[in-house]
Amino acid sequence: MRQNPDKSRNFFAAIAVGEPSRAGLPAELGAILTAAGVQDAQARMLADGAPWQACEYVFAAAEAELEEVRGGLKALSGVDIALLPAEGRRKRLLISDMDSTIIGQECLDELADFAGLKAEVSAITERAMRGELDFEGALTTRVGMLKGLELAALEAAYVERITLNPGAKTLTATMKANGAHAVLVSGGFTFFTSRVAKAAGFDADRGNTLIDDGAQLTGEVGRPILGREAKLTALDETAATLGLARADALALGDGANDLDMICAAGLGIAYYAKPIVAEQATAAIQYTDLTAALFFQGYAAREFLAG
Repeated sequence: MRQNPDKSRNFFAAIAVGEPSRAGLPAELGAILTAAGVQDAQARMLADGAPWQACEYVFAAAEAELEEVRGGLKALSGVDIALLPAEGRRKRLLISDMDSTIIGQECLDELADFAGLKAEVSAITERAMRGELDFEGALTTRVGMLKGLELAALEAAYVERITLNPGAKTLTATMKANGAHAVLVSGGFTFFTSRVAKAAGFDADRGNTLIDDGAQLTGEVGRPILGREAKLTALDETAATLGLARADALALGDGANDLDMICAAGLGIAYYAKPIVAEQATAAIQYTDLTAALFFQGYAAREFLAG
């Protein structure tokens, strides 16, 4: 990092990630900085070609210039962007939601399909993730609807329905190879979090517990229920155990129950998220894949590990 003799100006990084066809992306980003009055920005290509085009500019700016940059970045369409303090971008704790973030499905909705109730349960899930319903109440209602579901449906749902989102294994493997700890924390269920955590390369997982009688679901959830506040607690407890601060964490999620940890983390990323989340996160991924979270931290594609 260059020295900054002008204390009114701090160093920032502007990152843009898009389709390989966006070969002019570096020029687009550079033009935004120039229009904002930024001088001597240092450009770096992070990826040049399939699967993504990614670049960053590191620059010093006063607050007025930074606001101009923010406005210009909002005008960039079809790409994922982040504007971050340049120092401390590489995080040492990854804490992520599971459903519709690390995996492409909502596990509870898939279980409901085995009970012939997917449409009804999915409608409740959507409202809860938008923050329109109390999470705990919505969870207990949905689980109650699954009373009597055979336990074999859980294994069938995992094997037949659950898939990792693109870039999930690369994200965890690359961060862990650079000293980070990865925790999967979900309002979903430990039956799934334990399996997804292993498949995606997480070090630990937390989730809710489905109660059963040995053959069928009872329609009850173990207490206490892991929700919005508990996700933040997981961030704080894990960080404390590792001797880290909130600023050292990257939190990733898509729904309203992820907001507390996303807002508290040094880098909070909304992944194809509900509007209430995307509006409050530090950065958002809505066009590319989970490897954008690595580009935002300043990793180049050549540093990625497949996992």
